[in-house]
Amino acid sequence: MSQKNKRSPIRILSGFMLCIASGCLLLTSCSKSFTSSQDALLGQPSSSQFFKTAADATSAVNSIYGNLRSYPNVAIPAVCIESMGSDDAIKGSVPSDATYFNLYDNYTVDPSEAQLGNFWSGQYQNINFCNQVIDNVPNINMDASLKARYVGEAKFVRAYSYFRLVRAYGNIPLVLKVPSTAAEQNPKQSTPDVVYAAIEQDLTDAATVLPATYGPSDIGRATKGAALGLHAKVAMYLKKWSDVLNYTNQVITSGVYHLYPDYYRLFRYANENSSESVFEIQCDYVPGNTDISSSQYSQIQGDRDASPSAGFGLNEPTNNLVAEFEPGDPRLQGTVMMAGTTTPDGDVVPQPNQNAPDKYNMKSYVPFAIATLSGNQGAGQNIRVMRYAEVLLMNAEANNELGNSGPALASLEEVRARARANSTNPATTLPAVTTTDQGGLRTAIYHERRVEMGMENDRYFDVIRQGRAATIFGPSWKSTNAIWPIPQVEIDNSGGVLVQNPGY
Repeated sequence: MSQKNKRSPIRILSGFMLCIASGCLLLTSCSKSFTSSQDALLGQPSSSQFFKTAADATSAVNSIYGNLRSYPNVAIPAVCIESMGSDDAIKGSVPSDATYFNLYDNYTVDPSEAQLGNFWSGQYQNINFCNQVIDNVPNINMDASLKARYVGEAKFVRAYSYFRLVRAYGNIPLVLKVPSTAAEQNPKQSTPDVVYAAIEQDLTDAATVLPATYGPSDIGRATKGAALGLHAKVAMYLKKWSDVLNYTNQVITSGVYHLYPDYYRLFRYANENSSESVFEIQCDYVPGNTDISSSQYSQIQGDRDASPSAGFGLNEPTNNLVAEFEPGDPRLQGTVMMAGTTTPDGDVVPQPNQNAPDKYNMKSYVPFAIATLSGNQGAGQNIRVMRYAEVLLMNAEANNELGNSGPALASLEEVRARARANSTNPATTLPAVTTTDQGGLRTAIYHERRVEMGMENDRYFDVIRQGRAATIFGPSWKSTNAIWPIPQVEIDNSGGVLVQNPGY
């Protein structure tokens, strides 16, 4: 399995080559249609030739969504950066495969390790797409409300990418326009405070113009609720608890979102873009056009020994995560696929061969009968970025930090009640949390966040922002590991403009 290296995004922003990842809007009732096209544009027109019509604007915005499912955004680089450092996951696969995963797992990664640069590149590619829309779409003669919405969608995705970058690397270049000068093509780093301020402004702008919901052909686009939910998450990292409460309350009272009744079924194909989906990355399988429609999210995490749908077996859930679940919690089956068991869809999970894993991420699982698509297992599986359950848990955490134990318990109970109802014995499983002690309730919320969101690539940075990393991750974790090293290739390409993080 090869590592994929890409050119530095900061140094290619001035090329103005608009790469259309999904060139045409398919006017069908399919919920994934706006990012799925069999007709990719063969040429790559420059921005001066391209941004002329409303159709150009549509294609450009669709390309933003298309890039979100790319390899560096959702596959191995993202798992290395956002999951491997946590106590939820270990490398998986067989010992000889992808050994660089271990460098993230034990906090010994070197700045030259390729996945650092791949993840960085993926985020700046997103930002490049977004900046081109934000700079150019306002000048197109088209419907004013649609124009404003398109810019809002671009600002949402730009904020999402910068959030992923700033929590991963700390001081990063902040590029808010298409570069037009040599200095803008090679920018210095900005502090996290400056980056977070830009993220918050983008999300404020996006929430102002984005609709609460969309029609069938546009389901999956960023909504007002997505902007508010992500803003709440950003504010949570900044410990702005009043803001977290404000934004989550707006999502809760909107009436748009509800917990999906069946936790396990929530993550299956049939229930993509469900009532619980605040934002998810749209993936699809289009025969002959897999590069722009599918992702490797499921493939890299799939059962290594399953036939005919074997995956890579990476990002294996830990025994530590399994032990976190309370007795009878059905979310364990919805989170961890155990070797030697049978899934609720009827697939027998084989016992491991050749030192392969005995556990897999159930949330990336696709039933074996439909998993194999042109060699990319689970190519069409959407990636859930934010769910309504997370909004409720952020609301609970904010209320508790502000001393509002009653509302905190109510939001926490809503999440536990859904899980309890899925259990075989609801009368005794997952009893309601009743403590009003702030410290005890905080511990309960942290626990609930871990089991509810297990294997969704948030645990590592969650523990760090909670200030518990040294205790939970053990003595090999140092305070300098709160952020990863700046990719050495980026420092080299910048001629020393970019500076390495301390400790690397």
